[in-house]
Amino acid sequence: MTAAQVRSALDAGQGILRLAPTWVPRSFLMPGRRIRLHPDDLYAYGAHRGGIDERWFASTTPAANEGRVPDEGLSWAVVGAKKSFTLLDAVGLEGNSLIGKSMFGKYQRWPVYSKYFDNMGPIPHHMHQNDAQAKLVGQQGKPESYYFPKQLNAIGNNFPYTFMGLEPGTTKDDIVRCLDRWNEGDNGILNYSKAYRLQPGTGWLIPPCVLHAPGSLVTYEPQWGSDVFGMYQSMVEGRPVPRGLLTKDFPAEKHNDNRYMVDALDWDANVNPHFKESHYLEPFEAARGDGWVDRWIVYGKVNGQELFSAKELTVDPGATAVIKDPGASGLNTTQGTGTINGQPLQTPAMIRFGELTSDEYFISFDAAAAGVTVRNTGTEPLVCLRYFGPDVFGPALPAVGAYKK
Repeated sequence: MTAAQVRSALDAGQGILRLAPTWVPRSFLMPGRRIRLHPDDLYAYGAHRGGIDERWFASTTPAANEGRVPDEGLSWAVVGAKKSFTLLDAVGLEGNSLIGKSMFGKYQRWPVYSKYFDNMGPIPHHMHQNDAQAKLVGQQGKPESYYFPKQLNAIGNNFPYTFMGLEPGTTKDDIVRCLDRWNEGDNGILNYSKAYRLQPGTGWLIPPCVLHAPGSLVTYEPQWGSDVFGMYQSMVEGRPVPRGLLTKDFPAEKHNDNRYMVDALDWDANVNPHFKESHYLEPFEAARGDGWVDRWIVYGKVNGQELFSAKELTVDPGATAVIKDPGASGLNTTQGTGTINGQPLQTPAMIRFGELTSDEYFISFDAAAAGVTVRNTGTEPLVCLRYFGPDVFGPALPAVGAYKK
């Protein structure tokens, strides 16, 4: 694959790349069956790999799964009727035009990704390491965010609640004792946390080193391009959690040091008495035109840094929107039919594993600046999610809580 091939594909798509679905299994979770993958294909990687409960969007980040296939987690560009090259390779060759000179110069990669996360029940209380911690094992930290699309959440499955943080007054010794009880069954860590009911059409911003146990709503998750985590809960829904999922992204010499694991948490952030006020998000209008509206769905800074953000575009039947953004984005549809820069947009009802759909695109930096034309050619609203990388909006990025205004 050459830079000329990437430029040819961008020229043919008027600055956008069509992307193939990227499916990721998790061996320790049960698929929620709502992200439109055909039920016969839920275990397409083999039962030993676990069911497919995630679809990754515009990803240049490999999935950190044991026994993974070589390109697991990586997005492929579709040229003609076949997968032609990975987005990772394309950014390496044409980073300035794809993601902008500033971002490519700083990161030399597309440093973020997003996913659908879809499970039947909750997952264990866990955290994602910060940059300093992840660097000790040759990786990067992972802040993330949540948005719960209404189109995928007609049913909430088994536990549409998420435990987040720790109750004020919890001590580090309390959590050390939980980790000490790892092999005794349920280690009781959820006794020290609070569950929030998840509402479709809302979201959350989660910094690194903050405990959270995501519930069973389908979640759209813009996040940093890393797959590090540590699970602090020893049993979920009656299933044991291997201790290796706690220790895997900590230095090997610390794997038996439970005090070290607890000290790795951002304690003040976890016991914040105003946790919801500090992290909860609701959509609000960013722009509007004739027959369309663009809404912020993920916004706010993580520890003072703009790392990622997201918007939801809704175009009415027969309407056309021309959207300009100051940065590249990964786009996918949740509802409806139309076109984007003349290429087809079609939200599938069901997808076979390996099928090349027309519901996902990467909008290059150059195309975003020039303006992308989205037309609704169907009879229902056309709804598109798009997420952005770091330092795209600057002072224009709303703060957490901006929806109240």
